[in-house]
Amino acid sequence: MPTNNRATRRIAIIGSGFSGLCLGIQLKRLGIDSFTIFEKADRIGGTWRENTYPGAACDVPSFSYCFSFEQKTDWSRKWAPQPEILEYMEGCAKKYDLFPHIRFGTEIAGATWDEAAAVWRIRTAKGEEILAEVLVAGVGQLNRPNMPRLRGAENFKGVSFHSARWRHEVELTGKTVGVVGNAASAIQFIPQIAPKAGKVYIFQRSANWMVPRNDLAYTDEQQRRFARNPVRTRLYRWLIYFQHEINWPVFRRVSFLSRRMAQAAETYMRTTVTDPKLHEALIPDYPIGGKRILISDDYYATLNRDNVEVVTSSIDHLDENAVATKDGRSIPVDVLIYATGFESTAFLAPMAIRGRDGHLLQDEWAGGAKAYLGISVAGFPNLFLMYGPNTNLGHNSIIFMIECQANYILNCLKELDESGASAIDLRREVMDEFDANQQKELQQRVWASTGKSWYKNDAGRITNNWSGSTIRYWWKTLRADPKRYQLEMRRESADSAQHSSPADADQANRAA
Repeated sequence: MPTNNRATRRIAIIGSGFSGLCLGIQLKRLGIDSFTIFEKADRIGGTWRENTYPGAACDVPSFSYCFSFEQKTDWSRKWAPQPEILEYMEGCAKKYDLFPHIRFGTEIAGATWDEAAAVWRIRTAKGEEILAEVLVAGVGQLNRPNMPRLRGAENFKGVSFHSARWRHEVELTGKTVGVVGNAASAIQFIPQIAPKAGKVYIFQRSANWMVPRNDLAYTDEQQRRFARNPVRTRLYRWLIYFQHEINWPVFRRVSFLSRRMAQAAETYMRTTVTDPKLHEALIPDYPIGGKRILISDDYYATLNRDNVEVVTSSIDHLDENAVATKDGRSIPVDVLIYATGFESTAFLAPMAIRGRDGHLLQDEWAGGAKAYLGISVAGFPNLFLMYGPNTNLGHNSIIFMIECQANYILNCLKELDESGASAIDLRREVMDEFDANQQKELQQRVWASTGKSWYKNDAGRITNNWSGSTIRYWWKTLRADPKRYQLEMRRESADSAQHSSPADADQANRAA
């Protein structure tokens, strides 16, 4: 018969990206082993496992894109490449002995809250039921590729794929490549493929604000200094943090800093791109910060190549071997790469999560995803989200936010321990008040004055970004206020003998 205390409380964590690993490590550091991380793939890493396109790298400096409690000192570059980030994540999982807790090849289809037993009845895609007192969704915001619905796509006979599902076996040398999209992923892989491709057409829907990355390689001596002097390394990390945090005012509707940054970005573009006819097409029609500010040292330079062309006319349809644009052009292509981002506003999809009285989370979020501090949702006891609604950043490291969320979740579990309760549920009035204030603040940010972006749902609600500074988020998540929650006792026991649990999953994983 399951109990609900620190030592035996079963915790199910969905996803083995940075969020899942962070919470797992913090649980291990507290001596809590009764958790399982469910991973649908056969390897950890989340978005850093999925995105293997040429040139994939982080847009946050390396020294701040790692856990504060596990500082990596031998980064090869100021901006870490994808393989190095994935290697770091696997190293963390190994060091903190997380692999016995990870159940690979297990996709979670949904979960239902059992009110009487105070457990989550979790269903896998294969039909297995797993019980856990606590459910944590660490699937993030950027995990489901967005495929545009282009007329005639089914007729295209060339090779096509999304950048997040890169087909490395496809040879691009000498080929005519069409790239649909020109945002964060595209500006990284286009400079890598342009030198080998015969021709590259970039189908640009809208321009992006871009600033130089100013990347550099760390020397062996620098790496040795960072390793020998933890204080120096810590100070360097905080320097990077504050250098980025002072950019927060850019995201207010109008500010001196935003005007200065826009001027600098435009100057960078005009002095790098040699074709003056292209300049106007590369100046965005929205305020800087309204969409993701991109960073690159080589994208603009790549546009100067004779074999690269920016196509600004919208795509009308696809033919068997060509892209037809609305200005009447038919552009032959051998390979079509979709750099069209992710379904960022469909949080937790396609999982069906049912809370009290069978209420579906999808219905709760019918007008757009929302959660208190991006972590808790009223009516869904013992459910916690990481990198949830309104916790994305445009100016600093998401790892900082993830660590804040892990700390807050552990605080909530501590409240369960100290109260002897079996369930903790956010009060409805707390969530409603928080969301109303959050959305009011967001209307004062630059994202509200921008049209379509991955920060908004189709109705225009800003569902992804945090409305304030990271310092403010840290303060709000420093302690969980029990007055904002209802603490309740279990009415009856769940029959664990008939169902598998996270502990059972651990044993099965070890056996495998």
